[in-house]
Amino acid sequence: MGRKNSRILDAVHETASDLHKLGFIDKRAMESYDALCIPPVPEYTPEQIKSLRDRYHLSQSVLAAVLNTSISTIQKWEIGEKHPGRPSLKLLNILDRKGLAAMT
Repeated sequence: MGRKNSRILDAVHETASDLHKLGFIDKRAMESYDALCIPPVPEYTPEQIKSLRDRYHLSQSVLAAVLNTSISTIQKWEIGEKHPGRPSLKLLNILDRKGLAAMT
């Protein structure tokens, strides 16, 4: 999503939030606006996964344990043989943005 769309969504969300506070939008509708404004989880290339692992000085086995997956899965991600699924991408993104402490 481009920056222009992000600004539009930000404005719509802010307006909806104000209308919700004033009682013009119910909780269910506000939750729909919130869901629209959640940024998509990015894809991670094999190089980015290896770089992320190196940044936190994690072995493949430790990263596998943190992400609740197998060592062979991490190895396959890093050589591009497999790609992380949506739940794993979300966990990689949390690790990337917030660090190892957020994963424990």
